[in-house]
Amino acid sequence: MENNSKMSVGKIVLIIAAVLVVVSVFFGVASYNNIVKLKENADSQSSNIDNQLKRRSDLIPNLLNTVKGSAAHETEIIESISKSREKLAGASTMSDKAEADSDLTNALNRLLVVVENYPDLKANANFTGLMDELSGTENRISVARKDYNDAAVQYNQKIKYFPTLIIARLCGFESMDYFKASETDKEVPDVKFD
Repeated sequence: MENNSKMSVGKIVLIIAAVLVVVSVFFGVASYNNIVKLKENADSQSSNIDNQLKRRSDLIPNLLNTVKGSAAHETEIIESISKSREKLAGASTMSDKAEADSDLTNALNRLLVVVENYPDLKANANFTGLMDELSGTENRISVARKDYNDAAVQYNQKIKYFPTLIIARLCGFESMDYFKASETDKEVPDVKFD
């Protein structure tokens, strides 16, 4: 009987160990799949930012051509916008994109100040339409940045929480950068009324 009792205890231990292994495998697979889902969502949101930045970048040549006709001697701003646009097109990391986006936004803001000196340009229907489209695109970019950062937060939290942290490290998942405003974007603009 003692032998039977030892065998029963051994079987129970073996069954418990097998159950623990199966549960651990299921947990590992579920955690991995959840991390992949969150990463794919964040990558998708990053692509949405890229799409909106590309949309804005595609609008800029038409806007610059319209401005060139009316404000031909404002070449410095036009060149600044062109350089910023090229920098944005070459950006690969999220921080590079954020910096290039900030440069382009600043250059476009300087253009808007210059446009104030050209009433004919402000009255130009083509220019007005392009500015409206650009304004809508800026709003889309803002929403895309927020959506990306929200998705990156969910993903980053998931890979840092225990016990999914173990799966994340074993599988090589790394934190995603956030789309952050540059220091110049954080400054309060100086608004003057003449």
